[in-house]
Amino acid sequence: MGLKGGPTQDEVMAVSLAKLGIRPGDRVADVGCGTGKVAVAAARTAERVYAIDRRPEAIACARQEAAAAGAGNIEFFEGDAVDVLRDIDRLDAAFVGGSRRLPEVLDLLAGKVQGRIVVNAVMVGTLHEAIASMQRLGIFVEAVHLQVSRSAGIAGGMMFKPINPVYVIVGGAGCS
Repeated sequence: MGLKGGPTQDEVMAVSLAKLGIRPGDRVADVGCGTGKVAVAAARTAERVYAIDRRPEAIACARQEAAAAGAGNIEFFEGDAVDVLRDIDRLDAAFVGGSRRLPEVLDLLAGKVQGRIVVNAVMVGTLHEAIASMQRLGIFVEAVHLQVSRSAGIAGGMMFKPINPVYVIVGGAGCS
């Protein structure tokens, strides 16, 4: 797809969605939606998904992915997540795939999300920022380090090529 950051890897998305625990009827935000891959996956269960990205090319790509998947229950917002989230009254879950203004985004989400908030981070600084923000807000549940390797051919045999590790940081109201 050519977007900086690329789509969320399938294995990382599976763990992130499991941690979100989306249920039928839920309203879910996908902050930093990028290619729309997570928004489309969430839309299979959720009643409404709010896909947010500040990059016009990301919103265009996500709209295309949603249309191809027949996901008509996704609303797209091009703009800064802090500004967009202020106008959304209630959420049941939120996935954060972007790190821009993360503490402010988490401050807003903590007051709106009834269930889980999941942040994906590839940089250690973002991992630290997410955990520190969630701890400050009293919503930190856990952080998971995922390292995925995929099979690849080598010299007529098979090896595993590692993919960059991803941190899945989980928080939310009333979670244990």
